[in-house]
Amino acid sequence: MAAEQSLNVASLLREHLESASPDLLREMVKTFADLLMSAEADALCGAEYGERSPERTNSRNGYRAREWDTRAGTVELAIPKLRQGSYFPDWLLQHRRRAEQALVSVVATSYLLGVSTRRVEKLVAQLGIKQLSKSQVSEMARHLDAQVEAFRNRPLDAGPYTFVWVDALVIKVREHGRTINVHALVAVGVNDDGGREVLGLEISSDEDGAGWLAFLRSLTARGLAGVRLVISDAHRGLVSAIGAALPGAGWQRCRTHYLRNLLAKVPKSAQPWVATLVRTIFDQPDTDAVAAQFTRVLDMISEKFPDAAEHLDDAREDILAFTAFPTELWRQIRSNNPQERLNKEIRRRTDVVGIFPNRAAIIRLVGAVLAEQTDEWTEGRRYMGLEILRKARLTPITTSQNPEPATPPAEIAA
Repeated sequence: MAAEQSLNVASLLREHLESASPDLLREMVKTFADLLMSAEADALCGAEYGERSPERTNSRNGYRAREWDTRAGTVELAIPKLRQGSYFPDWLLQHRRRAEQALVSVVATSYLLGVSTRRVEKLVAQLGIKQLSKSQVSEMARHLDAQVEAFRNRPLDAGPYTFVWVDALVIKVREHGRTINVHALVAVGVNDDGGREVLGLEISSDEDGAGWLAFLRSLTARGLAGVRLVISDAHRGLVSAIGAALPGAGWQRCRTHYLRNLLAKVPKSAQPWVATLVRTIFDQPDTDAVAAQFTRVLDMISEKFPDAAEHLDDAREDILAFTAFPTELWRQIRSNNPQERLNKEIRRRTDVVGIFPNRAAIIRLVGAVLAEQTDEWTEGRRYMGLEILRKARLTPITTSQNPEPATPPAEIAA
């Protein structure tokens, strides 16, 4: 790309948009990458392209072409050359995002395990990559697997982790000549500094109590401690697993998931009315108001739908566990919505693959996505304030699987 063109951003973007080319996204990626490299080369030269300046220390000497594989397609980059020394954009071409490497590696694994050529070609087209060499694939897989393994087995030493969200995603995998469903168990926690981090990932054949118990015990073995509340859907066997692996922790049933279960108990025509009533329970300003509104809503529903009212009454303790904690945290801990947003990001990547060739490929891709998300959370602002977290740790809670109020650890109480 000529330097004059690289400096005229508006003109280039206008050309791309007016052409309505199917390769618009790829061309825009190329334009911005070239612009960034041009700006970096200008900084190394001490002056912009063609500018006469006493501060100039070097000058341009043409370009060299380099292919760059991205999910928008294979982009032909124009890397600036310098008259003295050399320039190479390490930040662009060497430090590939882990999830991008994972997707490429999954495609390569599909080739090696004999997945149909048609399916692999479809994957390659969606990823926008022209070709892959075996040596490139092997090197990327080895590098990525080591990163993901280190992330999954790192010590959980940033605790106490006061709040933990857990969820499971169903993913298809091919095993022993047939396609089966496996469950990716994921846990996210709030650490001592008020930030979120992904605590663990495990692939389980079944979403039962044994799978959850093994997963939670693996987290405690790595250092998970100080958990006051676990937020999740009503996964089979999860509540008993929490009581066994995390004694002293309460359980909050996700209100969003619960409402879906409750609405199945009433006619479709009445579902909007019931949903609106139940939501008013969670809009109250304090614990007493929540309890009073719950009773009023229960009475109103029981007049028309006694089965639904019984279902709601049985779930009272599970869906109101959040009220034991400071009101400032209620919005964040009464549902699994934060985890749902993470699940959407995982789904966005796994849907490209469809059926995974093996469980290792699932761990490679999902683990890379989770590692990236944790990095982003680390660089962002705190999810919860330190003072409010301290108050939450001192909150005594009583649950059905833990009838005695939990005593805060001595170091926290101090």
